[in-house]
Amino acid sequence: MAFVKVIAIYFLAGLCEIGGGYLIWIWLKNEKSAWYGFSGAILLISYGFVATFQPNNFARTYAAYGGVFIIMSLIWAYVFDDFKPTKHDIIGSLIVFIGILIIFFAKRQ
Repeated sequence: MAFVKVIAIYFLAGLCEIGGGYLIWIWLKNEKSAWYGFSGAILLISYGFVATFQPNNFARTYAAYGGVFIIMSLIWAYVFDDFKPTKHDIIGSLIVFIGILIIFFAKRQ
């Protein structure tokens, strides 16, 4: 159950950070309404709170989240921004995923 909780929190954190960043990106780059920027800022602030629900310490939580961010950013761009990942993007994401598992879930002495 702990594994599911960790994954769910990382997924929610990713939605907050990447979604927030994306809303600010399209607000400024595509000259959308300021509401996009405001909504993006709220999501980015929410990300800061969501990450604190992780059971691990700050260092491991944020190090592993860096990998989650890489993977979710590529998926987000594919779904919302017409990005086509290459085989190298996918291979790199698999390597990063293994790193996430090692950093966050490896047994400590």
